[in-house]
Amino acid sequence: MPAYLRPYLKNIHEEVQSRFYGCASTFPSSLRGKTVLDLGCGSGRDCYLLAQVVGPDGMVIGIDMTDEQLAVAKKHIAFHTQKFNLEKPNVDFRKGWIEDLTSANLEDNSIDVIISNCVINLSPDKESVFREIFRVLKPGGELYLSDVFSGRRVPEPLTTDPVLLGECLGGALYIEDFRRLLRNAGTLDYRVVSKTPLTLNNEDIKRKAGMIDFYSMTVRSFKCEFEDICENYGHVAYYKGTIPEFPHGFTLDDHHYFQTGIPVPVCGNTGKMLSETRFREHFNVIGEFSTHYGPFDCSAPKIQEGISANGNGACC
Repeated sequence: MPAYLRPYLKNIHEEVQSRFYGCASTFPSSLRGKTVLDLGCGSGRDCYLLAQVVGPDGMVIGIDMTDEQLAVAKKHIAFHTQKFNLEKPNVDFRKGWIEDLTSANLEDNSIDVIISNCVINLSPDKESVFREIFRVLKPGGELYLSDVFSGRRVPEPLTTDPVLLGECLGGALYIEDFRRLLRNAGTLDYRVVSKTPLTLNNEDIKRKAGMIDFYSMTVRSFKCEFEDICENYGHVAYYKGTIPEFPHGFTLDDHHYFQTGIPVPVCGNTGKMLSETRFREHFNVIGEFSTHYGPFDCSAPKIQEGISANGNGACC
């Protein structure tokens, strides 16, 4: 969790925190006034944290399929509304399935940002999950996903192994299948924010799945019309330094850092991520798509800790 968000935890009811069983949470920036959807919200801890970030003009919707967890989340809406000095609640908890967001009455093009922390790997129908995600995202909306990924497909017998499922390994997404799922959902680019190898300490798990490289990854993608590789149209991006938590620079992914006021050449896809999304107010992107200069070289040094993504995905 980003350091600037940790103080918000002290404002969240003790029962909500004690009943939260999620993984370490990661969140994108620039959420003020936005509508955010949390897939698999559980007791609502992350929703109540984000409610303090989006403010009175924003809304956080949490969906979960577990009645007991939703009961805890809903029980404390009035407490948090008062705690956050709001005139009315800015959270909404709904029962539903991530494979079918109509089950939670989520309409097309209605969500600015979708977050998911260690939930999608549990779904048996990931193609439906991503199709639904990009259905409900607004044009320019973002999917910000933290989950377990793998360097190869998990063999079929292991995908139902109770031990591996309990460790979020049985449903790990092979990174190239993730790219294909995004493509099928209509988006051709994603970015790796961070990637950390997972160590298998359990001897039983190592015996069964020791040949597979597992990673904890945070990735982001946007509902934009991307090309399938990075192309050069001569775009240059300037970060204005206007995101309050990041006055000196902004990290888009593991190989794009924008120091405030410094021009950075970017590919057409990156230009769209900065000019056709909620980040548009924080960037000045110069250029158009009338002249093509060939593929864009995305081999810049990586600026995030951890292992960088391979070159198989667009601009990754």
